[in-house]
Amino acid sequence: MEKVVIIGSGCAGLTAAIYTSRANLNPLVLVGADQGGQLALTTDVENFPGFPEGIMGAEVMDFFDQQAKRFGARLEYKTVLETDIVPGGPQRLTLDDGSSLACEALIIATGARPRWLGLPSEEALKNKGVSACATCDGALYRDVPVAVVGGGDTALEEALFLTRFASQVTLIHRRDELRGSKIMQQRVFDNKKITILWDSVVDKVLGEDEDGVTGLTVKNTQTGELSTLTCAAVFVAIGHIPNTDPFKGQLDMDDAGYIITPDGGRSLTSVEGVFVAGDCADHVYRQAVTAAGMGCRAAIDCERWLAGKE
Repeated sequence: MEKVVIIGSGCAGLTAAIYTSRANLNPLVLVGADQGGQLALTTDVENFPGFPEGIMGAEVMDFFDQQAKRFGARLEYKTVLETDIVPGGPQRLTLDDGSSLACEALIIATGARPRWLGLPSEEALKNKGVSACATCDGALYRDVPVAVVGGGDTALEEALFLTRFASQVTLIHRRDELRGSKIMQQRVFDNKKITILWDSVVDKVLGEDEDGVTGLTVKNTQTGELSTLTCAAVFVAIGHIPNTDPFKGQLDMDDAGYIITPDGGRSLTSVEGVFVAGDCADHVYRQAVTAAGMGCRAAIDCERWLAGKE
């Protein structure tokens, strides 16, 4: 039986791995499908302490990975499909390779995944011009117009990144003001390659299987008027859904699926011996630095809980 298993390999999971490794708990990290979490898909990270000139998201996550391994964390590239969680443990996990394992303590740091528009036309053209990751796919659309849907920091960052490649970027936002931070908003307003469609939503993604996306039908939320926007790709940046499916019915969650921490400032979940960190429990801040802090908190809570048992 494992003493500590950490599910997830983003800022929260690998910070928890660093702390539990240094506490000689010999943690096993189950990396999951999204190695490095959301930060690994981010370009310039300018607000993570310690990097005054900024750093690429994938690079900083590689540093996290190296540091966790340096102190003895073991990383296995497996995904948890099902869990059997009981107060006090042992916690049992079923993995995607057909194996299973048990652990005394469990730290959940599974993060979140992109939220899609939910349109049939969007689904039909995913990976054919419909994307949720400008970092992954932006370079494919050089010297052509593209669109970004959203109004938060993620959408603004995607739009700015895409100006490196696209001839024009149209930001589509359902309200009449952006939700992103002031500094990101100003960068968008100052960039001549970005146009904003206010009070607008995507009604349909246009295109065919062979040619991919050719445009969008856009609906004005105030007037209901439909218009056509020509573009070669659309990048959806309208938020995230917590990756908590394997724990549903086993842990207390809110209506959106975020794991609840009953004791506010700590990482304890509704089940003794199970701890949580990062975006799967945070729908307010969702920053790399807060995820890392939550990973530290979960590791310390876990260490103290295990010491109390002994």
